[in-house]
Amino acid sequence: MSQKPPLPPFSTEDAIKKVRLAEDAWNRRDPEKVALAYTPDSQWRNRSEIFSGRDAITEFLTRKWAGEGDYRLIKELWAHGERRIAVRFVYEWQSESGQWFRAHGNEQWEFDDDGLMARREASINDIPIEDSDRKFHWPLGVRPDDHPGLSDLGL
Repeated sequence: MSQKPPLPPFSTEDAIKKVRLAEDAWNRRDPEKVALAYTPDSQWRNRSEIFSGRDAITEFLTRKWAGEGDYRLIKELWAHGERRIAVRFVYEWQSESGQWFRAHGNEQWEFDDDGLMARREASINDIPIEDSDRKFHWPLGVRPDDHPGLSDLGL
């Protein structure tokens, strides 16, 4: 079993770093690599789906990113404890029909001693937007360090 620093207990700086590492991984959209940040039996609730395990996580993310084109995500720390982190996030994506959406959500994370996420719960709402209303304009992949975060964008 490998470790995924930073490890609990989390300082504020550790929690901020953990959030950015997760954001970067999700923006790379590699389901197999993303799944390695979770325990082999990680418990997930994503919207109305409940599942567990890395294979299910990989399948879910593969399906998710196949249907959410031009996916760009920003996460921001909301709060943290020794083993838990609360995150708010926004991502923009385009449907196969060309409609843009901005998804607003909250996640609660719980970690094991190795820094792997053992539990993830996400609540998400999609709002249709016009192309002209988009705010995430970097090339696909990791958000550049100089791109504003959620608070800076007023989201």
